[in-house]
Amino acid sequence: MKTIGFIGGLSWESTADYYKYVNEYVKCELGGLHSAKCVLHSFDFQEIVDLQKLGEWELATAKMIEAAQNLEKAGADLIVICTNTMHLMAEEVEKAISIPLIHIADAVASSIKKANMTRVGLLGTAFTMEKSFYKDRLATHGIECIIPCEIGRQDAHEIIFSELCLGDIRPESKIRYQQLINQLSENGAEGVILGCTEIPLLIKQGDSSLPVFDSTKLHAEAAVTFALERVLV
Repeated sequence: MKTIGFIGGLSWESTADYYKYVNEYVKCELGGLHSAKCVLHSFDFQEIVDLQKLGEWELATAKMIEAAQNLEKAGADLIVICTNTMHLMAEEVEKAISIPLIHIADAVASSIKKANMTRVGLLGTAFTMEKSFYKDRLATHGIECIIPCEIGRQDAHEIIFSELCLGDIRPESKIRYQQLINQLSENGAEGVILGCTEIPLLIKQGDSSLPVFDSTKLHAEAAVTFALERVLV
């Protein structure tokens, strides 16, 4: 079994789910008392959020590269960035290390393709929805993304940072996300990507009028597939 290197703390709420999921998947695959081999670099999320707000993406990239390199030195055989937004610098991180990086959008795309879908909604932070890095990556898999209107994007972003990253789960915010999902469906989305690793804390399949693609679970599963040297599809 390969050792998974997690870049986490972005936020710790969803990083905790990554740790849970990878161990559940390993146990399911190997049985007995098996668990995942992993190492973790956990950021102080406030420091990263401050850089995001200031648009200091070069400094944020440098910090992400340093984290990945330290994980490689600590024995990691692959890197998992435990957030969608910080895949903005995934290519730079990948170039700075000699071990594979499991890209979250590739994991999501694999599941979307298995569902025979080509047009899906994307919910996440404003950075993930509005910048091109995520949508362009999905486009290489033949998948088109639809995002909410400006007000919808603002609401989705605010709920993530003001509530979900703090572990604050509110019924009214679930209703708002359900409204956004319904609007995406009306605009032609066949499914919806929960493209922030905190959104699954709020929205489950039973809450959605569309099939959901939980980026946290799918990313964790892809990491375990690679760590166990299974065949990635």
